[in-house]
Amino acid sequence: MGQTINPLGKEIIKVEIEFCGKTLSLEVGRVGFRSSGSVIARYGDTVVLGTAMVSNRSVKGMDYFPLSIDYEEKMYAAGKISGSRFIKREARPSDDAILIGRLIDRPIRPLWPKGYRHEVQGVATVLSLDPSFRPDMIAMIAMSAAFMLSGAPFEGPVAGLRVGMVDGKFVPFATSEQLDKGDLDLVVAGTEDAIMMVEAGASEVSEDDIARALTFAQEAMQPAIKLQKELIAKVGITPQEYELVKPNDEIIAQVEKWVEGKLGAGLRAPYPERNDLVRNLRDAMHDHFAEALGEAYDAVRHEYDEAFTMALHKDVRKGIIEEQIRPDGRKLTEIRPLSSEVGFLPRAHGSSLFTRGLTQALNIVTLAPLSYSQVVDTMERDTERRFFHHYNAPGYTVGEVRRLGSPGRREIGHGYLAERALTAVLPGEAEFPYSIRSVTEIMSQNGSTSMAATCSSCLALMDAGVPLKRPVSGIAMGLMMDGATPYIMSDIADAEDFAGDMDFKVTGTEKGITALQMDMKVHGLPVDILKQALLQGKDGRAHILAHMLTTIAEPRTELSPYAPRVESIKINPEKIREVIGKGGETINKIIAETGAEIDIKDDGTIFLASPDKKSIDAAIQYIENITAEPEVGRIYENVPVVSVMDFGAFVQIMPGKDGLVHVSEMREERVNKPSDVVKEGDRVNVKLVAIDDKGRLNLSMKQAERERGDGESS
Repeated sequence: MGQTINPLGKEIIKVEIEFCGKTLSLEVGRVGFRSSGSVIARYGDTVVLGTAMVSNRSVKGMDYFPLSIDYEEKMYAAGKISGSRFIKREARPSDDAILIGRLIDRPIRPLWPKGYRHEVQGVATVLSLDPSFRPDMIAMIAMSAAFMLSGAPFEGPVAGLRVGMVDGKFVPFATSEQLDKGDLDLVVAGTEDAIMMVEAGASEVSEDDIARALTFAQEAMQPAIKLQKELIAKVGITPQEYELVKPNDEIIAQVEKWVEGKLGAGLRAPYPERNDLVRNLRDAMHDHFAEALGEAYDAVRHEYDEAFTMALHKDVRKGIIEEQIRPDGRKLTEIRPLSSEVGFLPRAHGSSLFTRGLTQALNIVTLAPLSYSQVVDTMERDTERRFFHHYNAPGYTVGEVRRLGSPGRREIGHGYLAERALTAVLPGEAEFPYSIRSVTEIMSQNGSTSMAATCSSCLALMDAGVPLKRPVSGIAMGLMMDGATPYIMSDIADAEDFAGDMDFKVTGTEKGITALQMDMKVHGLPVDILKQALLQGKDGRAHILAHMLTTIAEPRTELSPYAPRVESIKINPEKIREVIGKGGETINKIIAETGAEIDIKDDGTIFLASPDKKSIDAAIQYIENITAEPEVGRIYENVPVVSVMDFGAFVQIMPGKDGLVHVSEMREERVNKPSDVVKEGDRVNVKLVAIDDKGRLNLSMKQAERERGDGESS
């Protein structure tokens, strides 16, 4: 650790600062000699390596910025070997790793110049994990510093902070327990001057508290930004030479002249009519210039297409800023037409179809016993999830031909946002002992499908009879900045999203916010503008929620006849081994004989599931017989004689519990030989008279008959 010169003979540079109660250090020159930028970030016992690779050449013919950022979980960082029986090497990244990769990407991507087409790759690798906090924000800082060191035109630095709220107080780098039990799990990323990205899960937190948390995080992250600037100053960076790929100025001028008088009011129409108008106008533009230029047009067609898109975006912005009229003719606060229905699929446990404008989401809820919960085995977590939301959006939903495949980063991110939005209002295991799978199949896309997924999932959960604390709705907010003047739009569609400066998704109940996701397309915003968006979004959420409640006002009181029934009983945890039996023999016998599925928790809670209640009742009776404790004074009827001795007979009053009926307790009259009265296999009625100090059970047949006889005569 005391080394100051690396193997190449260059100085190892290290800077450090106090950051939220611990020392944050950034170190350059110890590893990653051939990367464009390489930084080791340390915070507590967490160590993250951030590496950046930037190509020297621009990629020709590419119409997007080829940036990829990956977050690498290493099980060794937590002192773990994968719990999978078959896979011990890290393979496909977990959903958590994909989501964190997106989290790091989102504040970094907007800070590159438009038209930059060099391939850029960032990899954040967690080498050591301090289990007292999540390492993702240290990874974001390491990644930002690595890009700054590369000399590429990255307009950082950025930093991030994860904030919890415990007893009304904000806690940076909160523990997992504080995040799980607290009311807020908020990630904020920003620059020295503004907020770039927000993501949160919340337990119905107010807009004012969210705004205060944003201010807290923005101020608290500043030391990490200051430290990166200090590092860059010490290292000294050689700026990369590059050229931006933009449409030719002459082509832009030609297209702007051609579209003059054809945009504006002429394109303002509800979707999908507007989409058809834009497509027809684009085709006409291509036809015009193709005729004018002949064969030479094929080589520059993509530049004319991009110039047309730029003109279209400029027109969208002009309409909103100058007239406060949106591309489809709506006012800034107006929500697209809504429709919804539930019970859409007859065999599903719960289903819904939610439509907002041209965006449509079909959701299907499936209930299962808790044994179907998903096992989560990652570097950070070793737990189970009983609620999971999956999101699918094939190519036909945007009118394209696409190959079907496994879900991408976008699908995983959208699915997780809707899952987070609803987690806060789900009932606990004790109240509703089910695993719950919610699947959103997007039917049509035209803006904010993740919020449609949230609304449709809420409706389907209510249709399935899941007793939500309160229903949840969601809305996507947009923004156009004209200098310092913000124009905030409720329920944005694609055209406003592409041309706008912000995409801000917010979900919640009538009581407060349950999830947030905000991404910037400009260089950040102050908190006061974000608060305006939150408050305007509250009104939009209320409007959408009011519509949803006309479709289904509250969760159904009865489950679908096709859903499994789940009941629970509680036993002494010390009796668990008796229910399981040697090698699982007993529990497998119960399952085979009753048909019920059985899930046993360590605290002695047993969940029993079956479509047939008789099956559950039979399994409960079986378990109660195994785990019941003998009761002095109780009469046990029709129980078997297991052996006959000279002095009496042993009778089994419950599985594993035998007691002695002494010969003197068999009949009222004298009995000479027990075998004159009973034989092995007979079934008799006995009363438990006493349990001696050695735990032996003393039974009486004659007292049982006497009391039964008295009961019959009375």
